[in-house]
Amino acid sequence: MLADSNPLVLTAMSEIVGKDARFSLVATSATAEGFLGTVMRMPVQVGVIDWNLPALGGAKLIEVLREHPNAPRLVVYGDESSDTPRKAMSAGAAGFAARSGSVERLLETCLSVAKGQMVFPFLDVRKLQQDPIEQLSRRERALLEALSKGLTNRELSREFDISTNTVKFHLSNLFEKLSVKNRTQAIAFYYANRASRGDF
Repeated sequence: MLADSNPLVLTAMSEIVGKDARFSLVATSATAEGFLGTVMRMPVQVGVIDWNLPALGGAKLIEVLREHPNAPRLVVYGDESSDTPRKAMSAGAAGFAARSGSVERLLETCLSVAKGQMVFPFLDVRKLQQDPIEQLSRRERALLEALSKGLTNRELSREFDISTNTVKFHLSNLFEKLSVKNRTQAIAFYYANRASRGDF
């Protein structure tokens, strides 16, 4: 299955895959929600997704599909010069194909992923193991520290002089960066991180 926000890219990819006897194109979608709806209804072995797929985005789509027992293996189709390959691997994608690469490279990546292999450009694995807290903005780190003290959204709003909706927005970004689902997990992550660094 193919999912890309650009209709021209989606049409071109559909034609290429459709003409290749090695593949059977199940469906296409221009949104993450459309992709999700299709794979929940019918079996899809491999999906090629645009990393910036509206409205969920590639990372969130992969996260949602991780909970699905028969989820397809996902190949992210994106910009290799950015940090996307590392983010895709961290999120749980099975492969990455650069938009600047050849069509044959994309197809070969899909075939390898279908066989159970992982296909990514060279990545410095040390970067995958970096402390996620170090990658937070100064505001996000301050918010996480305040959160660890048990402050409610309303109290955080007063503490940082921002609206509760802005608090929710920052918390959502914070949870995503830490790969946690709620404030309890974020607080646990914070204390575990401090303990591992000997900050207690």
